[in-house]
Parts: sequence; structure tokens; C-alpha cells
Amino acid sequence: MTTPRTEHLILPGVLTAAQAAATVRGILAAQREDGAIPWFRGHHLDPWDHTEAAMALDAAGEPEAAERAYAWLARHQNEDGSWYAAYADGAHDRVTDRGRETNFVAYVAVGVWHHYLSTGDDTFLDRMWPVVYAAVEWVLRLQRPGGQIGWRRDDDGTPAPDALLTGCSSVHHALRCALAIAEQREEPQPDWELAAGALRHAIRRHPERFLDKDRYSMDWYYPVLGGALTGAEAKARIEEGWDRFVVPGLGVRCVVPNPWVTGGESAELALALWAMGESDRALEILQSIQHLRDADSGLYWTGYVFEDDAIWPRELTTWTAGSLLLAVAALGGHEATCAVFGGDRLPSGLDPDCCG
Repeated sequence: MTTPRTEHLILPGVLTAAQAAATVRGILAAQREDGAIPWFRGHHLDPWDHTEAAMALDAAGEPEAAERAYAWLARHQNEDGSWYAAYADGAHDRVTDRGRETNFVAYVAVGVWHHYLSTGDDTFLDRMWPVVYAAVEWVLRLQRPGGQIGWRRDDDGTPAPDALLTGCSSVHHALRCALAIAEQREEPQPDWELAAGALRHAIRRHPERFLDKDRYSMDWYYPVLGGALTGAEAKARIEEGWDRFVVPGLGVRCVVPNPWVTGGESAELALALWAMGESDRALEILQSIQHLRDADSGLYWTGYVFEDDAIWPRELTTWTAGSLLLAVAALGGHEATCAVFGGDRLPSGLDPDCCG
């Protein structure tokens, strides 16, 4: 096993060089030989979290391992461009949820663009372009007239009539990355541009088009993390929900009013704060969740019930570690991570406010 590069993953009060290396090794230890990255060995893989962990490996200087993860997606993409929602321990032939979720499918575009910016590998981009294209086309078939995108298609082909704000915000980010890939390849996709604009407009102006999940912190910060809200709009949204969701010194609640903070949501909020230019607050959030770190594995517990002083659930997940590493990489100036989550080299101005 190679020694990970961790210079930009050193962050005071969050990670030392040795701790960063241990976290990277923890993700690598969970990765299967075929490239699959389950939540942890023995648990399931979902395509979104698999991609998040792969991006963290790129941010840590492990491009070969990351490329194996993308090769897994390429090999096991369904003929219609989708992936299933869950695979037992990352085994492609042991599907445990045959539904297909739009934000899970779209996220490959974010990962592929991140890997390309990390490596400059044009051959990789050429190889993955058909995968990204098919995935985006599958997702956009579930877009509603109001711009929002249905969150899932069941195994029998029935599309969900409802849209989720968090999922659609993630899809918005993925569409921008897919458009960046198309631009790099000089293969413009005007229909994708229109779809992204309509989706952003729905996120910004029409909350009634999404299921009410206001209790969940992801619905609070994801419109910012996904790039649909920027500038003053982003700041206003974060300030409005800060006291509801942030528990000082412990992290971010997953859902109010439950006394449960989670590492993944906390790290993602930190990444959103960094994208807004609020690095100091991002650092404070990351420092606040170090009580979730497992010293032996270098990974992070999913969450902590602070009223009971209990780690729950008792699982050390690759995606929690991955989201933390990506947030640290952004704060540390990792070029590809900054570009993907900061909006550099991503198309902007995709919100025609003339839409109804």
C-alpha cells in the first residue's frame, strides 16, 4: 500500500499528517479489490457514497484507487444509464434495493470531473464520458415540468411523483459538472443547460415543488452546497437555520429536534461554509466533530446522541470519512476539490428568472 499524500489535509484541531494518512488508509481498507467502496465491509454500497469516498481518495493523492472506483461504476451501470440504490458489500450481483435514485445516479458526474481535474487524464475522461452521458440522460427523464426532478424510479419502472430538495440540489451540482465535462470535450449539451436552469429556478423560487423535509439539516444547507444558492441568498439561508441545527462544540443535528449530531452532515456544512467564503466557521465545525473520530481505524462514527452520551449507530462509514477529507481538502487549497465545490470552471447563470 502506498503512503498517501496528506500535505493539504493537515488542519489544526482537525487532522495531523499522521491522522490524515490513517483516515485515508481506513477508506482504502474498506475498498474491495474490484474497486467497490461500501459504507464499511459487510455493509452495502450506494453509488453516491461510493463516489464521495472515491473523491476523497483523489484529494488524498490516491488516484489509482479512485479510478478503480469509477471503473466499478462503468462496469456495472445498467443499460438504461442508472445504478441500483444498494448493493450488498459492493457486490454487483447482490442488489438489495432495486430502486434507482436520481441523485445517486447523477453524482458520477461530480466524481468524474473531480478525478479529471485531479489527474488531467484525458483518456479517463474519454472513457467515462458515455457513462456520464447515459446517467444524466436517465436522470433528466424524471424532470417535472416545474423543473424539479423526481427522486426515484421503482424497480417496476414507476417514477416517484415527488421531488426532494436535498436530492435535487445534489443533482444541480452534478448537472453543472456534467456540463463542464461536455465543454471540455467540446460536445455542448444545450438541453442539459436548460434542465439545470429550470432546476435551479425551482430550488430558488418554488419550495412548494418539493416534499417538506424542513426538519432535516440537509434541506437547510444543500441548496448552498449544490451551488443553487450563492452570495446573499446563501448567507441568508445559512443564518436562518444556524441555531436550529448547529450544536456548539458537537456538530450539526441530522434532524430537529432529535439530540443527534452526525459527522457527514457536519462536514458537508463545513464545505458549504467554505464555498461561501466562511472558512473560519467551517474550521470550527470540523473541529467540533473530532469526538467522532476512532483513533484505531482513523475513520469516523456516523453520529452521537448527546443526551445519552452515546455513539449511534455503531458504524464507521467511508462516506463520513470521505466528506470530512473533502472539506479539509477544500480548506487546504486542493485545486480540484476547490474547483468542484467552489464553482470554478463550472457553468453559472443557469437560472432564467423569467420561468414561472
